[in-house]
Amino acid sequence: MYHFNQADLHQFEGKGINSDLINKQIEMFIKGFPFIKLVAPATADHGVQRFTESEIDDLIQFFDEFKINYDILKFVPASGAASRMFKHLFEFVQLFGGTKGEIIALENDEDFNSVGYFLKNIRRFAFFNDLKTMAQTKNLDIESLIVNKSYKDIVQLLISDDGLGYGSLPKALLRFHSYEDEFRFAIEEHLVEAANYCTNEYNVAKVHFTISPEHRTKFEEVIAVVVPNYESLFNIRFEINFSEQKPSTDTIAVDLSNQPFRNDDNSVLFRPGGHGALIENLNDLDEEIVFVKNIDNIVPDRLRNETYRYKKAIGGLLMKLQDQTFSFLDLLNDGFLEEDELEEIVQFTKEQLMIDIPEAFAGFSEIEKIDFLFGQLNRPMRICGMVKNEGEPGGGPFWVKNSEGIVSLQIVESSQMNLKDVHQAEIVSMSTHFNPVDLVCGMYDFQGDKFDLRQFVDSDTGFISVKSKDGRNLKALELPGLWNGAMADWITIFVETPIITFNPVKTVNDLLRPQHQPKND
Repeated sequence: MYHFNQADLHQFEGKGINSDLINKQIEMFIKGFPFIKLVAPATADHGVQRFTESEIDDLIQFFDEFKINYDILKFVPASGAASRMFKHLFEFVQLFGGTKGEIIALENDEDFNSVGYFLKNIRRFAFFNDLKTMAQTKNLDIESLIVNKSYKDIVQLLISDDGLGYGSLPKALLRFHSYEDEFRFAIEEHLVEAANYCTNEYNVAKVHFTISPEHRTKFEEVIAVVVPNYESLFNIRFEINFSEQKPSTDTIAVDLSNQPFRNDDNSVLFRPGGHGALIENLNDLDEEIVFVKNIDNIVPDRLRNETYRYKKAIGGLLMKLQDQTFSFLDLLNDGFLEEDELEEIVQFTKEQLMIDIPEAFAGFSEIEKIDFLFGQLNRPMRICGMVKNEGEPGGGPFWVKNSEGIVSLQIVESSQMNLKDVHQAEIVSMSTHFNPVDLVCGMYDFQGDKFDLRQFVDSDTGFISVKSKDGRNLKALELPGLWNGAMADWITIFVETPIITFNPVKTVNDLLRPQHQPKND
């Protein structure tokens, strides 16, 4: 155990972090996190449920009919900066010398992800008008810059803090889509979505964005401008809230010898704990049903119908499964069940909730069976949309076995997989689906009490990476991911959704893809 001085303890107290937790984090640096043990990929009809169009229609009808009975909210993690979207533009500014040869090479580069492609198509971006206006404030003309091949000036005008500042703003505050008479910020598209499936009987749509403190003012300014338009358009009222990642979820950094990394003033260095820290923000919400979706996975209005269909479908499925689960929990809580009732619950648990029943269950006494089933059913529930994998890097749905030998469905990131193990790599190669972060979550138990979501986190599923600060290497610790280890002990259902529901914007050039452009483009 590392012994901290009084100044350290005072620093920890200011962040709301217990020194015992710090020592546990240092211990994790020393021993590392174990790889996830994959048992099999979750595939169609073996972990990933598929519904016919008729069944989807029924689930939508169920959602539309019964959603007024629930307090519903849309939760959007929106705190991350968009700097990675512009990585190739930052590199361009650093390396481009403006020579004739460089200009020719740039203009002849036809690769979709290239800076040359970006510049050739710059008028097609929704932010082009803002770029034009920004140029005018500096007594510049954007068209003249283009004609004069002042490419470096154009890029700097977009990404620098002295220009539009897109290199440091969060994705939520970037203009993503062009319409006939408007250019929408990413955050606006989430408001439009919420209006269509989160509006309650009082015509109120609730949306919660997680943000970083340095951007709060900008968020509030944008919301103040755009919300009245959508309230008028949809004849509803928005209830919008923001929260920030809690300082208490920051994690300690260590040097390569696993000693606390200290700043120049001898204070201990802490770093944000990653998106897994947002389980605290999710836990603070009071709503019964929460839709979760990434900030950059949006499309223009013309492509939104399938998104609405499947959002309502997974919402309807959650409501249906929760209703049945709660009924069975009432029976289990009473403690007196007929044999056929117990068997019905077992079949529902296995076939509908995809919960593994161990072989040992057959030898349990009746009380042991009731206790086991009660524990399995009395957990938060999530329905996760999954799309067919078309080569996207990142996480996917798998059957995994934990340290206690329990098999369950989990969303697993590539960093959690031991791809050097031939058997594990073979399982990954058979994977068929990808995680687009399309979730709907049930937050309350059968007695109407809110779950403490922090009780359902698998703390062994974090991640360690090597970073640097002030020229010195350090090791950083990320908490279990929000939809990975932070929800590891939830009841998890995977549903196949169409690829059109997955349209992320990882680089600025992705905004030039057909699904992010006007139809006539």
